[in-house]
Amino acid sequence: MNDNFPQTDPQQLGSEIREVRKARGLTLKDLSKTVSCSMAYLSRIELGAAKVSAGLLHEISKALSVDPNWFFPKQSGDGPLERKHVVRAENRRALSGMYTRTTEELGFEDELLSSTLSGQCYLILSRFRPGAGTPPEPLEGYSFEGEQHAIVLSGEVELRLGDEIIVLREGDSFSYPSMIAHRFRNRTEAEATMVWAMSPIRITW
Repeated sequence: MNDNFPQTDPQQLGSEIREVRKARGLTLKDLSKTVSCSMAYLSRIELGAAKVSAGLLHEISKALSVDPNWFFPKQSGDGPLERKHVVRAENRRALSGMYTRTTEELGFEDELLSSTLSGQCYLILSRFRPGAGTPPEPLEGYSFEGEQHAIVLSGEVELRLGDEIIVLREGDSFSYPSMIAHRFRNRTEAEATMVWAMSPIRITW
């Protein structure tokens, strides 16, 4: 990102900085210790009430392990509401690079379908490469507060939910509290895709 970063809604930029910070498990105090501004000024940024210089945004992004450009999605459309709330397929933002685990370990790559991370839930598209997602030994399942809902758009995905192994095929859907340990993998020779709705916002896989 250069010093002349794109025009954006300061409230949306601030809210996304806040959501990424919270998803990283950081408080305003934690973040302020790693950047060159006060906790009070960071709070104003997150509320959309203060400007963010390019230099400060680079600092914040580095502290949050996010590319600064991620905060400036490409938007298109005739009206302001369309540009703000509609995500064209070619303008989706990648999420996998923000995760704390690698794509190889997780076995899937994610794109953000929602227009923003700010909100009570978010929608994502997951792509499972053929043969991807072989879990480590001993088998580790993910467990955290919240809930997950999804539908398989194509291919076949194996879901390990608790002690059960469940095969999900095109058109199958599921919902469960994410406190139940879970893990996915694609054991076939074809790519599989799923669309998820998850709450709360989470990027610390």
